[in-house]
Amino acid sequence: MERHQDEPTRQRVARSILDNGPSTAAALAERLDLTPAAVRRHLDHLVEEGAVTAAEQRIYGARGRGRPAKVFALTDDGRDEFDQQYDDLALDALRYLAEAAGDDAVMEFARRRVAFIERDCERLLADQPDLSPAHALAQVLTTGGYAATIRELPVVGPGSGEQLCQQHCPVSHVAHEFPQLCEAETEAIGRVLGTHVQRLATIAHGDGVCTTCIPSVSTEKEKR
Repeated sequence: MERHQDEPTRQRVARSILDNGPSTAAALAERLDLTPAAVRRHLDHLVEEGAVTAAEQRIYGARGRGRPAKVFALTDDGRDEFDQQYDDLALDALRYLAEAAGDDAVMEFARRRVAFIERDCERLLADQPDLSPAHALAQVLTTGGYAATIRELPVVGPGSGEQLCQQHCPVSHVAHEFPQLCEAETEAIGRVLGTHVQRLATIAHGDGVCTTCIPSVSTEKEKR
């Protein structure tokens, strides 16, 4: 019974860490208007469940007397709890949209969702003109939660190209049912790079990494 009654407050504690980053019990208490004792009790439960981990606060400069305060951060399992809640809501919303307005409406939503890719890449390239479009794209996607990198492909002939590797996909569970999310993302990537790109693997379909082949300019010319 006690666990059930405490769950909403415990969720607030975890969400505050999610939104504000690693926090001390004192900071959480002030932020949530709770007593430090209450916050510590909830943190103990979250640590026991594996949702939160604790580490000593790093002290810069002269260290005062006493032990440093502990800093609490969400674990991967703790983050997954929130991702799952958002996924369920997103799936319900997209299922309703598909039923009420059809697949074209879902595709339009997907394109609007990834509009930030082209917008932010344009801004980044204007600020850093020496940056290549591919590396600008990787930075923008990483900021968006995709943990993206650019990898040079082995040279096996003229125009081998590059690969865009995304180690994480914040919408992978939703994209498994609604591939329009992946399609819209691929379209946006192609427009940023000014070339046709090909998805080789996606996390949404069970692969470990989303991998996109970026052909070199010479390869594109050969195809024409």
